[in-house]
Amino acid sequence: MTPAVPEALARVLAWAHPAWMLLSLAAAATALRLGLRLRRARLAGVRRSPELRRRHLRVARPAVAALLFGFVAGPVSSVALRGWEAFHSFHGLAGLAAAALFASAAVLGQRLSRGRSRAVDTHALLGTLAVLIAALAAVAGFVLLP
Repeated sequence: MTPAVPEALARVLAWAHPAWMLLSLAAAATALRLGLRLRRARLAGVRRSPELRRRHLRVARPAVAALLFGFVAGPVSSVALRGWEAFHSFHGLAGLAAAALFASAAVLGQRLSRGRSRAVDTHALLGTLAVLIAALAAVAGFVLLP
């Protein structure tokens, strides 16, 4: 094995985090869209479709899990594959904020689905901010691509 092979593998693996996160962010944006449809119906006083709620949950739960997994993988990739310090950039700090917002929205969403909370507006705000901050983190990450 030549020295170039591990370097090439590290370069390819460095693309795994951005690709994973873009797919996960697209799923989260879909969940947000579905959640905003639920919110519009609630505010209009229209009966909300149970199927729309199920679709929101079916998309949101794995999207948040994937985003949080990718968030953990980001600093690991940064340190192990690139030799950087964890959270050395605006991208890392924005990712940290987005992860905290996604986790908060998920916890509150779980409480809502179990009937332990009625803070639907707070859940919507957290989810919206999470997606927006994650999009900002994605844009900030472009300069870090290999």
